[in-house]
Amino acid sequence: MEITTTDMGLAARVQSLTKTYGSGDGSVRALDDVTVGIRRGQFTAIMGPSGSGKSTLMHIMAGLDAPTSGRAWIGDTDITGLGDTELTLLRRRRVGFVFQAFNLVPTLDVRGNILLPFDLDGRTPNAQERARIDGLIDSLGLGPRLGHRPHQLSGGQQQRVAIARALATAPDLVFADEPTGNLDSRTGREVLALLATASQEHGQSIAMVTHDPIAASHADRVLFLADGRIAADKPRQTAEQISAHMLAGEQAEAVSA
Repeated sequence: MEITTTDMGLAARVQSLTKTYGSGDGSVRALDDVTVGIRRGQFTAIMGPSGSGKSTLMHIMAGLDAPTSGRAWIGDTDITGLGDTELTLLRRRRVGFVFQAFNLVPTLDVRGNILLPFDLDGRTPNAQERARIDGLIDSLGLGPRLGHRPHQLSGGQQQRVAIARALATAPDLVFADEPTGNLDSRTGREVLALLATASQEHGQSIAMVTHDPIAASHADRVLFLADGRIAADKPRQTAEQISAHMLAGEQAEAVSA
């Protein structure tokens, strides 16, 4: 009997994943035989120095990029061989995204941006979904801003809209790529608290790429990447422990260079 991702308690996983860019002498191996999973209902931080492969790993796990070899699953769906249309539908219905650059639609107001996943799916929210969206709008303090366009909002407000949009459809899995990178420290903490709440109270699986030890300290689990491989897999860490681990890795790399 085949063991599924669900059986393993995972929202997503990759197996023997390799990703190479370019060819010949100019080729770069961004990921090197990586096998790892994102646990259901857990907030996972993915860390590593620039070029370690952390964003590539997230993009392949989310179906935004294809591996050179290996396989990837979202839930029990093997996404490795899916076509563009199937991937688009799967991402739209089961995955949420929060990006550093917000990626809001400038011509839509706040409400329109939050409801965009439903519009793209050709449907309107049902009563339960409307109640959920209203709760998100309230908890994110966006009520007074629903008629505003993105250019009328601060960076923190735009990121709150992006989070509301990502969580609006109650996806099993939310990917966040440097979600606090463009925010001040106070707003960044609020964003991280919201992601942690989505995991703890709503059972959503959060995978966040970050270079910030303080951001990563909000996660239940910290994956460290180095040279395209998983260098460490640790339970919740303090910012100081994370910084020490990163520094030790950099020093070891310098010695071996």
